[in-house]
Amino acid sequence: MPCEGCMGRDNVSSGATMEFILLGFSELLHLRVLLFFIFLIVHLVTLAGNMMIFMAVVMEPSRPPMLFFLGQLSAVELCYTLVIVPKALLSLAVGGSPISMLGCATQMHFFVALGGAECFLLAAMAYDRYVAVCQPLRYAALMGEGLCLRLALACALGAFTVALGLTVAVFHLPFCQSRRIDHYFCDVPAVLRLACAQGYAAELALLAACVLLLLLPFLLILASYLCIAVALLGVTSPVGRGKAFSTCTLHLAVTLLHYGCAVFIYIRPKSSYSPAQDKVVSLVYTNITPLMYPLIYNLRNKEIRGILRKMLRRKKIGELG
Repeated sequence: MPCEGCMGRDNVSSGATMEFILLGFSELLHLRVLLFFIFLIVHLVTLAGNMMIFMAVVMEPSRPPMLFFLGQLSAVELCYTLVIVPKALLSLAVGGSPISMLGCATQMHFFVALGGAECFLLAAMAYDRYVAVCQPLRYAALMGEGLCLRLALACALGAFTVALGLTVAVFHLPFCQSRRIDHYFCDVPAVLRLACAQGYAAELALLAACVLLLLLPFLLILASYLCIAVALLGVTSPVGRGKAFSTCTLHLAVTLLHYGCAVFIYIRPKSSYSPAQDKVVSLVYTNITPLMYPLIYNLRNKEIRGILRKMLRRKKIGELG
């Protein structure tokens, strides 16, 4: 039975004429200027860091698979922050930002798709570490350029397909009169709170997306590292064990950063939803985590540091010439 005040699907289909209001951090108006400049600085540093890694990987003619996936990960992070942060900055600047239904659906789709692609890429990187540690003699044959390209394409297409299905399921629902989204972007739980339809269709779609985009890649990552751990138990040399372990620590750190926030936000009961809590966790998920990736890889990855040094040398030679 439709609820009073709901907007039917005919109105939903004309998304260009319907608007939501992103409340952002309206409860922190006295800190709006400070938050704006903090977010802006973090955003610019994140863009610069990920762009630096992406350009370093692109300019390297002979790059191993892990470096190739790292370039893909940086490209995803660049797009990821550009989808979310500019609108959040606008919301801070004006104290609440309107967004059309079509714009909200587009933002949600790309946010979910890019986050899912990142999960799949982390799984591909875990498989790369498994082959490197457990089958080192076959590494060059198994992890060829063709397989890496196919894996990257499968990550993108799989994530975008699942995200499209979830977005259609969410925006197929009728929405009640309240159009105020208590968030700084169109996140799935925040938008679902505005739906006045009874039932679990959209929640089931969200659960299915979580299984495909979060649980499945996590299980693949877990299986890869269990195999790596078993293989390392058979390594008698402490030097060899330490070298093999060091190749996995960066990837494990990035995986824990990414999955910690995602699991908290999406894999939990609807009754435990808290807008204020979600916004704080989302700040980590959409701002701090993308910022940490370049810092982790720049400081710890020898290949990235070597490529950056070569780029700086070329720049100095070009300036002298």
